[in-house]
Amino acid sequence: MQPVSIALASSCFSPSYASARGRFLLAADRAGARLDIFTNTVARGPDGGTLTTDVAVLGPPDAQNALVIVSGTHGPEGFVGSAAQIALLDALATQAQALDVRVVLVHAINPWGFAHISRTTENNVDLNRNFIDWRSPPPANPPYADLHPLLCPSEWSPQAIEAANAGRDAWTVKHGLDAYVNVTSRGQYSHPDGLHYGGIGREWSNLTLETIIERHLDGVKRIALIDWHTGLGEPGEPFFLCFNERGGPGWERACGWWGRESVETKGGFEGAGRPSYSGLLFHGVQQFAPAAEVTGAVIEFGTRSRAEMRYALQIDHCLRFDATLPKSQHAAMREQLLDAFSPFSPGWQRSVLGHAIAIQQQALQGAAGWR
Repeated sequence: MQPVSIALASSCFSPSYASARGRFLLAADRAGARLDIFTNTVARGPDGGTLTTDVAVLGPPDAQNALVIVSGTHGPEGFVGSAAQIALLDALATQAQALDVRVVLVHAINPWGFAHISRTTENNVDLNRNFIDWRSPPPANPPYADLHPLLCPSEWSPQAIEAANAGRDAWTVKHGLDAYVNVTSRGQYSHPDGLHYGGIGREWSNLTLETIIERHLDGVKRIALIDWHTGLGEPGEPFFLCFNERGGPGWERACGWWGRESVETKGGFEGAGRPSYSGLLFHGVQQFAPAAEVTGAVIEFGTRSRAEMRYALQIDHCLRFDATLPKSQHAAMREQLLDAFSPFSPGWQRSVLGHAIAIQQQALQGAAGWR
């Protein structure tokens, strides 16, 4: 981990989507990056403002190796990814040697969630479950129906939340922790107001990512991918979810970049096995760049306990769907939600930024030496 000063963390972390976007654009300009801006024409910001996904591209446009870094797949988690991207841009701005890889930084791929402080898109879709093959029926997840009212209580009251949590715990005791983690995390396509809902078709952000890859990764043969997230793992520490085939060339390459002990960790799910995820952004990159080999990971930073994170997800759902919730409570609840996914603590921000800077540099070096 690279030591990070309070001043550096403060210059990279932003208090809002608008300020994060402004800082990213300024850093891209300082680095001499080529910019490509995508305006979300189907949704607006909380103040009615325009929402965009911004792409900064550096390095030779004909390079066959690329580093792709994505922020904001889950809205409030984007503040960490944005800070990491800004730090990389400023590092590249002062780099004496020329880049020999394409660097493609995708800022706020889910701008609605980033701006509104919600993990989901404008359609309550978990973007990281939306990259399935929509030419076929979506994957079934029948047990989710029983868990849905326990995960997303219809009433926001201490009694309702306590009852839902007790029901969830009873379901877990009956079916096992592995089943609970898999059913709740892998994605579901049956409950539009539910947790990890994958949608009914391709989201604007899904289509936008395809266009970004077509424009900026044409001819690339090898892609190093980082998709920044928060919420899993120990507070302030990175947790790697590599989605290359375990033991295959991509997996071994990721272990070489970031360390086998990091990539092959068994933590993050309270002792349960890894869910059988569907529709990940990682899968989308593979679909949209079929001629390229993709090696990479979702990289999380731990924030709060699992119980606190479950409560944060309930807050997110309540703010979205409970019309009876007094408006006077919205601001405080949204701030609590943001602090759960992107803690305000300067110590936490310095830790995650130090790790992120090192992880990005390892990936950049790995991409440069990949043959």
